[in-house]
Amino acid sequence: MTRVALLDYGVGNVFSVRRALERLGAEVQTTSDPGLVAAASRVVLPGVGAFAPARERLAASGLEAGLRAALDGGARLLGLCLGFQLLFEASEEFGTTPGLGLLSGRVVPFPPGARVPHVGWNRLETDGAADGPLLAGLPRGSYVYFVHSFRPEGAEPADVAAFCDHGGRFVAAARRGNVWGCQFHPEKSSAAGRRILANFLSEAA
Repeated sequence: MTRVALLDYGVGNVFSVRRALERLGAEVQTTSDPGLVAAASRVVLPGVGAFAPARERLAASGLEAGLRAALDGGARLLGLCLGFQLLFEASEEFGTTPGLGLLSGRVVPFPPGARVPHVGWNRLETDGAADGPLLAGLPRGSYVYFVHSFRPEGAEPADVAAFCDHGGRFVAAARRGNVWGCQFHPEKSSAAGRRILANFLSEAA
């Protein structure tokens, strides 16, 4: 049974993520203990809400240090929604806030004229990247469920696993080594989301 440390830092709906992982056979430990996170081989960073408070809580709780220690030890990390945005270098939401810097790029508002928040089902555009580990086995053109008002831009092309089009293209999923992330909610994305979570659980960390 695959063990997963699910970070609980007060800004994510950990229950739905936990339930989705457990349905795939994972043993999930919802935790705010940096030591347990540091020792984990798989870590999930969820998140909803605003970037700056989430970033502050992650640092103040010690969970950022635990997460970085886990990555140094070879763990695989999956960031979801706001947790995905935290992986980038900075966010421009209500001023500039530094991110974790695990992925290149910044989190910025949608352009004028785009409906925000971006809520609902939208199509993933993989540009041939679906053979990578994050989206392995996912049919081209799969639809997933989004809820967000800001989006990443400026990611390294080699890190991009999928785009989405809403007010123009933006990075919907990315991976750099053991760091994986999705702007959408795989736990709410039916079969496509289950496939992505199963890939996270099965790929060797």
